[in-house]
Amino acid sequence: MSSASSAPPPRSRLRLPHALRALRHRNYRLLFFGQLIAHIGFWMQATAQGWLVLRLTDAPFWLGAIAAAQSLPVLILSVPAGALADRVPKRTLLLITQGTAMTTALLLAMLIFGNAAQVWHVLIAALLVGVASAFENPARQAFTIELVGRDDLMNAIALDSTVMNGARIIGPAVAGALVAATGEGPAFLFNGLSVLAVIGGLLMMRLRPFVAPPRRSNWQQMREGFAYIRGDVRVRLLLLQITAHCVFGLAYFPLMPYFARNVLGADAQGFGVLASTNAAGALVAALMITFVGDRLPRVGVRSVALLSYSLLLGAFTLTRSFAVAMALLAAIGWAGIVVLTLTNTLLQMVTPDEMRGRVMGVYMLVVMGVSQISGLILSSVADVIGDVPLVVGCWTMIGWCVQIYLFGQWRRLSSAAAQVAPLPRS
Repeated sequence: MSSASSAPPPRSRLRLPHALRALRHRNYRLLFFGQLIAHIGFWMQATAQGWLVLRLTDAPFWLGAIAAAQSLPVLILSVPAGALADRVPKRTLLLITQGTAMTTALLLAMLIFGNAAQVWHVLIAALLVGVASAFENPARQAFTIELVGRDDLMNAIALDSTVMNGARIIGPAVAGALVAATGEGPAFLFNGLSVLAVIGGLLMMRLRPFVAPPRRSNWQQMREGFAYIRGDVRVRLLLLQITAHCVFGLAYFPLMPYFARNVLGADAQGFGVLASTNAAGALVAALMITFVGDRLPRVGVRSVALLSYSLLLGAFTLTRSFAVAMALLAAIGWAGIVVLTLTNTLLQMVTPDEMRGRVMGVYMLVVMGVSQISGLILSSVADVIGDVPLVVGCWTMIGWCVQIYLFGQWRRLSSAAAQVAPLPRS
C-alpha cells in the first residue's frame, strides 16, 4: 500500500458548494462516504454496549471500567502510534485497524445472539478495539491533510465532524429501538458489517507513492515530538486546554446509561433519545463550522465554548426533567464539538508536516484515552458515594475552575494568541 505525500492533492472537476469544497478531492470523498456508514454502526454498538453492560452487571463501576479498558491502549500507545504514522503508509495502518474493529464487533454479535455474552467478553473486546483505535486515530487525523491539502483542511475536519455527529443522532436512536425490541445483538452485527464501507473506500483510493522518511528509532521520534510540544507555546497551551476539557468535561459520558435509567427514569429507547439529542447539538455546531467557519473568530468562539461547557453540564446534573435534560444535552453537544473541532484545526494548522502525526497522537491520547480514564475514576467514586449526579456535578465545577485559570494564561500569552488567530483560511 502507499500513502499520499504531504503536497496538496489535485482536485477533481466536480462542482460543489463552497461549504462542501473538501469533497472535490476524490480520495477524501471515498473516505467520507465510507465513514458515513461506519460511524452509524459505531454509535449503534456504543449505545447497545452501554446497555448490555448495565444489564449484565447493574453497576456504574463496570460502565466506567469498560470505557477505560477501551481507552487504556490509547493512553499507552497513541504517542508511539503517532510516531509510526509519520513514517509508514497511513492507508496500510487504517486497513489493519479497521479489520480489527470489524472482527471484534462480529465476534461479540455471535456471543450475544448465542446468549453467551459475559462482561469479561466485552472487556476483552474493548481492549482490542482500544489497541486498534490507538493506531487508527493519529493516522486518520494526519491522513486528512494529505487527502485535501492545507487550504481545505478545516472544511474536511468540519465535514468529518458533521458525519460523526449525524451518525450520533441516527445510531443511538436506532440502537435504542433495536435493543428495546430485539436485544443488543443486531447493533453489534451492523457495526461489524458497516466497517466494510471504509475498507472498500481505502482500497479504491489512488494515492501518490509513499516516500519513507529517514530511518530513526521510534523513541527518538517520540522525544522529538515532545520537545516540539514543549517548545511551541501555542501547541502546549492548546493541548493543556483540551486535556482539562477531556478530564473534567467528558468523564460523565460512560455514566449516561445510569443517568437515563436511574436519574431520569428512562428505558433503553429513552437513553437512545438522550444520546441522539446530544448529537443533534453537536451536529448543529459541525454544520455551523462547515458553512461559516471561514468567518468565525476561531479563538474567541472556542473560548466561549470551553467556558460554557462545564456550566451546562453542571446544570444537567441538577435536573430531573427529561425535557430539560434533552435541551441541556443539545447545548452540551454544541459546545463540545466546537471545542474539539476548532482545537483540532488550530493544532494541525500550526504544526509542521513532519511533526503532525506525533502531535495528533498526543491529541488523540487526551481525547480518547485520558477522558475515559477520568471516566473510570469518576464512576468508581460515584459507586462508593452512591450519588452519581452529585459526584459528576462537583467534578465538572472543578474543571470549570481549571479552564478559567487556563483562559487567563491564554490571555496573558497575548503574543502567542496573536500568532494563532490569523491562521490561513480554509
